[in-house]
Amino acid sequence: MSEAPAASPVLEVAGLCRSFGAVRAVDDVSFTLAAGGSLGIVGESGSGKTTTARIVVGLEQADEGRVLFRGQARTGRVRGRAERLARAREVQMVFQDPYLSLDPRTSVATVLRETLRLHFPGGDHARRIKELLDQVGLGTRAAEALPRELSGGQRQRVAIARALAVEPAVMVLDEAVAALDVSVQAQVLNLLDGIRAETGIGYLFITHDLGVVRCVTDRVVVMRHGRIVEAGATAEVLAAPQHPYTRLLLESVPRPGWDPERIAAARRAL
Repeated sequence: MSEAPAASPVLEVAGLCRSFGAVRAVDDVSFTLAAGGSLGIVGESGSGKTTTARIVVGLEQADEGRVLFRGQARTGRVRGRAERLARAREVQMVFQDPYLSLDPRTSVATVLRETLRLHFPGGDHARRIKELLDQVGLGTRAAEALPRELSGGQRQRVAIARALAVEPAVMVLDEAVAALDVSVQAQVLNLLDGIRAETGIGYLFITHDLGVVRCVTDRVVVMRHGRIVEAGATAEVLAAPQHPYTRLLLESVPRPGWDPERIAAARRAL
């Protein structure tokens, strides 16, 4: 994995809170993402990690706290089309199932062309589409394909290309490889690592998979019940976790001698 250079934060999250009725989904969450860095937010279903990501991108509004991009606030409602497009060019999101986020009637080239026309009217879109397809390892042969004609891994590469088209400084990947076979996961993760080294983009990985965190992040925060329970350099947290919940996540990964009954008992005791 490529190491990100030390850099000032491109993204700062401070005191983020979000409730749904009586449920505190996100509770006083704070972290920073360095320019060109890769931060993992890990936790089980219901930990608050996806709600946090949606607030960062702007798909949810926080009840309290702030999100700063290069020192400028991203919280608050967007006013007008120009501001909405400007924010989209700062932070892009890639979802778990690209088939649901791609129009099944629209070819790969058309998906990318529509994005480019929206954000960069008047540019050389044909050249840029070729560059994007090459960048994600698809090539021009995939340009006229429909989503149903592509494999899951190829569709996710299209989703990544669409996000890259607006030249964001940060990409949020919400369980972006969870639906893929293990071998395809590795290919996509290697692709993402290469893109980060090439472009200096920052990643915010939302995942329950500690293998993904280990492969592609510099730093990690562990969330449980809406709160961060542990944070630090990825290698250090995974090698010597300090919080019982982090240790439980590591012990829950199947391996020789794995005892699911003991893990279940430990989970109930937390």
